[in-house]
Amino acid sequence: MQLRYVFTELRTGLRRNLSMHLAVILTLFVSLSLAGIGILVQREATVARDSLGDELKILVNLCTDDDPSHSPNCASGEVTADQQQRIEKEIKDNDEVRSFAYQSKEEGFEKAKETLPESSYSGPDPIVTAEGWPAAYWVTLKTPERADGIISALEGLDGVSGIKDQRKALGQIFGIMTVLKYGSWIGAGFLLFAALLQVTNTIRLAALARRREIAIMRLVGASTLYIALPFLLESLVAAIVGVALAAGVLAAFQHWGVDQALSDHVSFLPWVDWGDYTHALFGLFPPGIVLLGPALTLIPTLLLTRKYVKV
Repeated sequence: MQLRYVFTELRTGLRRNLSMHLAVILTLFVSLSLAGIGILVQREATVARDSLGDELKILVNLCTDDDPSHSPNCASGEVTADQQQRIEKEIKDNDEVRSFAYQSKEEGFEKAKETLPESSYSGPDPIVTAEGWPAAYWVTLKTPERADGIISALEGLDGVSGIKDQRKALGQIFGIMTVLKYGSWIGAGFLLFAALLQVTNTIRLAALARRREIAIMRLVGASTLYIALPFLLESLVAAIVGVALAAGVLAAFQHWGVDQALSDHVSFLPWVDWGDYTHALFGLFPPGIVLLGPALTLIPTLLLTRKYVKV
């Protein structure tokens, strides 16, 4: 296989169909950027749920020594084993509860450190410590609408410092995330479909423009792959440029949008990090943009070139 010919044809094809390739690149760039943002929003919802629970959960904090809530339920100090057994039995027996999980002081403290400023838990005299952090129960409800029974049953029990019912607030937050995620994916889907049509049209016109060269190569016995390779490389170049631009936009969004803006102004939520950014690029499910971009250009190109240059 003469690679010199292949790269000459690649250069000629890119120059001949420059405007159409630019259209493909721009459409891929915008659509992959939206798809990547959708993946990041999905990852953010997962991170937030892992840290805060979801709209089906309530948090039952247990009493500590010198409890900051000053609840009358904590008059005897830290929750005792008997009080904890009664609380756990009340949770088990309630028909509004699907499941529950105990969270130790250390586990709760480590989770809280993700959202607290470092100065509050580090240094010689920290404000927040693991010993002073309350143990808790995460209670998962059967439905988000039914929680009054379990809340009223627990809030008067000795050993219960307080009940954190985040259903309404978290429901709104996750609702917004869901709208953003699916909105970006729907927009990306339409644009990716447009990119697919543009790739199809570009390859068809390129094949027609080279029909004389293709006919000659057929006569001299060139293989289908050899004839199709310049078309595949053109699509690959468009995909690489589109993916690179989209990756740059996502990196800018992660750095300036998340790390520099959202993390500082909305500190109660944990935010996606650069590991999640990497997942948006290289993830398998949903597919990252590094996989999605070339697939959207190379697969239709391969199918179309087999049709137009088949020997």
